[in-house]
Amino acid sequence: MRAMAPHVRALGDPRTDPWQENLTMTATTGAPQSAQPERPGRSDGVCSEFTVFTKIKPGHADALREDLAAFAEAATDAKAREALRQIGTLHDARHVIFDNDTRFMFASVFDGSWDTYIDDFAKTVVGARFDKIFSHTEGFPGVADPGVKDWFVSQQEPAGVFVSSYPDLTVQQIWKDQRVDEAFEALLDTAEFRAALDNPANAELLATPAFQKLMEEAAA
Repeated sequence: MRAMAPHVRALGDPRTDPWQENLTMTATTGAPQSAQPERPGRSDGVCSEFTVFTKIKPGHADALREDLAAFAEAATDAKAREALRQIGTLHDARHVIFDNDTRFMFASVFDGSWDTYIDDFAKTVVGARFDKIFSHTEGFPGVADPGVKDWFVSQQEPAGVFVSSYPDLTVQQIWKDQRVDEAFEALLDTAEFRAALDNPANAELLATPAFQKLMEEAAA
């Protein structure tokens, strides 16, 4: 179920709520700030794609594979989840070894500014894990190095096509919609709500198109 927006927006306009400032580090859900250089990658609404292709250091493929396995196991631990909450802009990410263990791909989808996205990752436990992963690739300077953004840009290949199924929804808005949905579903199961539906005093409200649509969405 989608939470209803307080005002009408054009498709693709960022959705920003005051509470987002408490969940994110420095990320915004709007377009990149003008002071930042233009970065490669395609966008669809508030969502942008980021894909880098790197060369694996000779003899490092097995070590990289082991570190990826450890990273995958740790990706669901409390520290990693909290880091993703702090960053607050990552939709998804994937790591792939290919070309007979000679090349490595990292791809993700995120909200807002490319520069802020990179900065925020470097400040969390995820950044330390990225350091370990990318240390197996040629030329990687480290996430804390001033030149790391230039390195990422040199390895990045923009997608030919990038389409999001929800171009007007940021990660923050999706989380909010999920919380609202869970709260409403819990409300539907209460005796008080069922009693309210049966109360003739509420008949006028229950007959409104807005309430009927809400119930239809809840039942879908």
